[in-house]
Amino acid sequence: MTSEPARLPVDATTTTAWGSLTELSKNLQPDLRGWFATDPARAGRLTHQAADLHVDLSKNLVTDEVLASLLALADEVGLTERRDAMFAGEHINVTEDRAVLHTALRRPSDEPLTVDGQDITADVQDELAKVYAFAEKVRSGEWTGVTGEPVRTIVNIGIGGSDLGPVMAYEALEPFVQDGLEVRFVSNIDPTDVAQKTADLDPTTTLFIVASKTFGTLETLTNARLARDWLWRSLVAVGAIEDSEEGRADAVAKHFVAVSTALDKVESFGIDPENAFGFWDWVGGRYSVDSAIGTSLAVAIGPDAFAELLAGFHAMDEHFRTEPLEKNVPVLMGLLNVWYVNFRDAHTHAVLPYAQQLHRFPAYLQQLTMESNGKSVRWDGTPVTSDTGEVFWGEPGTNGQHAFYQLIHQGTRLIPADFIAVANPAYPLTDAVGDGGAVAAGADVHGLFLANFFAQTKALAFGKTADEVRAEGVAEELVSAKVFGGNRPTTSILAPALTPAVLGQLIALYEHITFVQGVVWGIDSFDQWGVELGKKLAMEIAPAVAGDEAALQAQDPSTAALIAKYRELRV
Repeated sequence: MTSEPARLPVDATTTTAWGSLTELSKNLQPDLRGWFATDPARAGRLTHQAADLHVDLSKNLVTDEVLASLLALADEVGLTERRDAMFAGEHINVTEDRAVLHTALRRPSDEPLTVDGQDITADVQDELAKVYAFAEKVRSGEWTGVTGEPVRTIVNIGIGGSDLGPVMAYEALEPFVQDGLEVRFVSNIDPTDVAQKTADLDPTTTLFIVASKTFGTLETLTNARLARDWLWRSLVAVGAIEDSEEGRADAVAKHFVAVSTALDKVESFGIDPENAFGFWDWVGGRYSVDSAIGTSLAVAIGPDAFAELLAGFHAMDEHFRTEPLEKNVPVLMGLLNVWYVNFRDAHTHAVLPYAQQLHRFPAYLQQLTMESNGKSVRWDGTPVTSDTGEVFWGEPGTNGQHAFYQLIHQGTRLIPADFIAVANPAYPLTDAVGDGGAVAAGADVHGLFLANFFAQTKALAFGKTADEVRAEGVAEELVSAKVFGGNRPTTSILAPALTPAVLGQLIALYEHITFVQGVVWGIDSFDQWGVELGKKLAMEIAPAVAGDEAALQAQDPSTAALIAKYRELRV
């Protein structure tokens, strides 16, 4: 199978469904109170199961007519054809002429897939076996450093998808991490990051994983060299190695591995190419946590749990691939996002996990969604014909309630929000004493926590009227300040527990939501040219920062003045 047959993106704004949605939006007066009162079946009809995820869409600002038109829009833009092309390995990443096969990373070993003459399933399983074998060596203590001590701390050095996915998943699955193992993550080129992450480490029990497909990413390689220098100095200081070329080479060989396909550069750094784990150009960085990029995670939680993570991904893939569109959760959520962006003037989207372990999930989704769909041209190079993308953001509940929920509840901006919770916590604690009032002695703290989860979506949907405020005895001059307008849209996602499988399902859910939006907008969700210019200019500006006067004079007046001021201030 080779490239996808040439096909221009459908201009969604010219479809019959787009016109219908425009008219529906003009005439829509959201009334969630009224809709629920007159339609007792609404909640059941708009709640769906996707693998282990129970997803309630009923508090969104849609009628049956709006949903029907959104599904018609999906049909008119060729969503299912584009989805099937992705799963088949056609080159839907048009600007880079690549297949898009992150779904193949979690494909079962008995489901063959050949793309461009390559046995993709076999390639994935071979690399996965290599990662698993390495993970078992570290976990069992077979892998040792220069003094024969087993690894106790892994430092993952990467940036973007080589950092955001692994650190998010590691934090989410902390209860599954093997006792005696810890993973730290270095990403920022700010030297503070690597300095703080290594400050209290024992060099004899530390292993570094350098994650960079090309082994040329500026931030990652700079941090890798800083880490290597720290390792050499620290091992010499404790007498673990001689301060010699041979000693330093032995240290790198036993304390560094790589996730990269640039084996020549890996070897030049001092890492044995046998200890390099690869992935493929059909895996974008933001879609790579379930590839060898997740090696640090595989070591921490073990191959069995990592396999469960992959199975969770695959379960959501199959739901997306096979479920009818009217019951297909990623399709429906993606279309709802289009509804809010293009027809209800929403600019941002909140993701609010009521699970502390998911505290990095919103940051992970920022790259996934905004790098994918922050585009102003379509996949054929023509300008987009509608707004694209939205700003994703969020914090865990209940922290966010005491920070920014005021804006969501009573501000002038429409902010669709996804609330995510699990029924069974990793740490089921009770408040033995209670507060003598709202919190009873022996109260299940997780139940109290989720009472907030349920209450917030109810408050956002139904609000509080002026008459209800007055009935509480509020002084008339304060009534307007205490009215909640309601009709603030939310989606509620509830899972049994935050297991590796459930995490995989959540990640894949948002991958496919992002895909659906990209298809409607006619954009290539799998390139990221927008990150290139700043990186290129940084390399051109670096000599000016370092003191090159000719390079300084080549800058625009603002940049030159800022650099000059920096040089003046730098001690």
